[in-house]
Amino acid sequence: MNSRTRDAAEDARDGRATPRPWVEWVAWFALLVVVTAFLISVRPHLNATYITLGYLLVVQGGSARRGRPLGLALAAVAFLSFDYFFLPPFGTFTIQDPLNWFVLLAFLATAVLSAQLLYRAQAEAAAARQRAVEIDRLASLGAETLSTARAEDALVAIASVIRTSLSLDRCGVYAADAESRGVRLAAESSEPAKRQPIDEKLVESAVREGRPAAEFVDGSSTADASAELIVQGDGAHPAVRAFIRPLQARGRTVGVLRVARNEGLSASAAQIRVLDALSYYAALGLERVRLVADAERAQTLQEAHRAKDAVLASVSHDLRTPLTTIKGLAHEIAAGGDDRADVIEEEADRLNRFVAQMLDLSRITTGVAAPNVQPNEAEDLLGAAAQQVSGRLAGRELRVTTDSSEALLFGSFDFSETLRAIVNLIDNAAKYSPPGTPIDLTATLDGRWLVFAVADRGPGVPRAERERIFEAFYRRPGPQSGAPDVGGAGLGLSISRGIAAAQGGGLDLEERPGGGSIFRFRVPAIPSSAFDGDGEGGFSKS
Repeated sequence: MNSRTRDAAEDARDGRATPRPWVEWVAWFALLVVVTAFLISVRPHLNATYITLGYLLVVQGGSARRGRPLGLALAAVAFLSFDYFFLPPFGTFTIQDPLNWFVLLAFLATAVLSAQLLYRAQAEAAAARQRAVEIDRLASLGAETLSTARAEDALVAIASVIRTSLSLDRCGVYAADAESRGVRLAAESSEPAKRQPIDEKLVESAVREGRPAAEFVDGSSTADASAELIVQGDGAHPAVRAFIRPLQARGRTVGVLRVARNEGLSASAAQIRVLDALSYYAALGLERVRLVADAERAQTLQEAHRAKDAVLASVSHDLRTPLTTIKGLAHEIAAGGDDRADVIEEEADRLNRFVAQMLDLSRITTGVAAPNVQPNEAEDLLGAAAQQVSGRLAGRELRVTTDSSEALLFGSFDFSETLRAIVNLIDNAAKYSPPGTPIDLTATLDGRWLVFAVADRGPGVPRAERERIFEAFYRRPGPQSGAPDVGGAGLGLSISRGIAAAQGGGLDLEERPGGGSIFRFRVPAIPSSAFDGDGEGGFSKS
């Protein structure tokens, strides 16, 4: 913004009518003539100092009013008038006394320097006012963004502010879609009459590459641009019609901002700074929209899980009574010699176990089944688990070991529930590993945790599925995945993780060195020093 425009803006803001520039130039030169005439009338009583002061007042007044060009013009005319009218011989441009050269040049230097300093002070004051306006605008935008109830409305407000601040035809905010790796229009502010087609591929490229791009008025484009094209141009391209800049938040590209004007974009360096600041607001707006969507999605999933648990609990409870009746009738029929009744009874038992698992899962996830946590010894649990699975491993070896560096391993856990979880893990290892390969069951201390690890030599679980296998009813997708089809409902791991979580621990899966998987079941450990040698004092074993 130059001084002329600034003065006009100030006058308009103050309600003053702005005179035409040439009128003011004439007025200031007329004033210079009047001052000269007055000084000539009192010339016998003046010395060089009074004349210099009189002219400097006119020069500085003109500079303050119309900037440096008028000030320098007044200084040049005043310099000639000083010589012509006030330095002997009068009425000529001849200077007889060499000292008068010093006076004259000192006046000219003072006039030029004062005009220049005044111009610089005015420019700095204008820049300060501009920064104050930008700060006010950003503060208003920030308050408006924070106070808007809907995140989408805040984003539209940001787009509108950017468009009006930079006198654009169109401003669009595009969000990056992480799932589809594409973009979608999240908010836009535009003048409908000036809309033009958008190069969507260029927008997607800017999101994907995280680099600015530009469209030119001749229809060409570049996928590697900079804001300098708007400020100065580079001479190699026509005017920029649309500029696309990536929006960064938390170190990643969350979308792009596209600003466009059909006649070509133009902006000062100060306006580019404003665009930078407003772009950051747009990035925060996109993040807010994403976080709100994530929160709504999580709430929907939570409600769906609650509804699913309620349905499962209700259906499972209602199934147990008819299953008991079916099993009883099958038993009576089998006693009559019908062998088919045995099949009915076996299937009823299988279905009854499935219903029992669903009820267990429902109680664990809803917190109804509170664990009976007590101090227990790890070796007792390992022995009980080995004994319980000994009849169904079909000759497969179960190798049980404990941490040799500790005399005794104690943990705070529910013995029966933890035993059930460990047995589930051993059954799972037996299902998903080749027959004849051993299964390792160990107990170790890991910091404040007592860890029961079940390791197999199966095909392992791909990294993408290591969390999904703990979801209820999830089964790996068929033999083509490399996993054997072992049947089952996909509830064992979910129940085991729920048991661990209910006791303040956890259950994780790791890749086993050399092939296979390791399931680590963690519960809080109790230091052996809490027990005395006879099991008296401190904690007592359950």
